[in-house]
Amino acid sequence: MEIIQFKGVSELSNEDQDTVKSLSTEYYPKIKRGLHNITSLELHVKAHSKGGEKKKYSIHLRAIAPTRILEAQDDDWDLARTLHKVFRNMENEIKKVFDKESYHKSHKP
Repeated sequence: MEIIQFKGVSELSNEDQDTVKSLSTEYYPKIKRGLHNITSLELHVKAHSKGGEKKKYSIHLRAIAPTRILEAQDDDWDLARTLHKVFRNMENEIKKVFDKESYHKSHKP
């Protein structure tokens, strides 16, 4: 099974597909390190255009681990910037979850 599952990427241009795949493989080790036992990572890309030249990209990221499922999303006009934002959002979600867990473990009565 492929660790990173891409959805909607095939509808993008070849250049955009390369951008998505390279940035995803760049951020994957960071997310894996944060979650320790990640099962899969799902990346869903949607390109919205209302007839103009520019496209707005909406990206949903889901990290699946045995104990929990974390999600992050963002949208922007630039694909690379949107990818960076959504992966940073995921890193922040992971930090929040594990900071809460470590706080609760250290403050047991």
